[in-house]
Amino acid sequence: MDRYFEFILNHYILSLALAVVTYLLIQELFDTAFKKFGSVSPLLAVAKMNEGNATILDVREPPEFAQSHIEAAINIPLSKLSEQLSKLEAHKKDPVLIVCQNGTRSSSAGKLLTKAGLEQVFVITGGLQAWENDYKLPVKISANKKD
Repeated sequence: MDRYFEFILNHYILSLALAVVTYLLIQELFDTAFKKFGSVSPLLAVAKMNEGNATILDVREPPEFAQSHIEAAINIPLSKLSEQLSKLEAHKKDPVLIVCQNGTRSSSAGKLLTKAGLEQVFVITGGLQAWENDYKLPVKISANKKD
């Protein structure tokens, strides 16, 4: 046991790095185990959209949304989502598909929507980047971008 303490004292930076990485791994494990929203690929998102009354929520900023977006998507930026949750009240029991540019903002929005009581929340993995580039699915493009 003394050798462990000696190692920790002699290599405090390595020990601190090990503690930080362990903490982050445990936090990630708990986040994935207890998250109440699902993740779907763009192809599964299209299948959910074809099933019926799915709502597409785009959490990118308005200039990003104006360049290109999924047809019939509702744009509520992540920064204003908590203020505008009333817009999604009608979709409480319907599937809500969340998309952003590359999938990072969508997870935060998913947490917020499940806390607000929405029952079927799904994040589109890879975001609009995967939707357009990887899966070659259609988007609505503004007139300025067509030039």
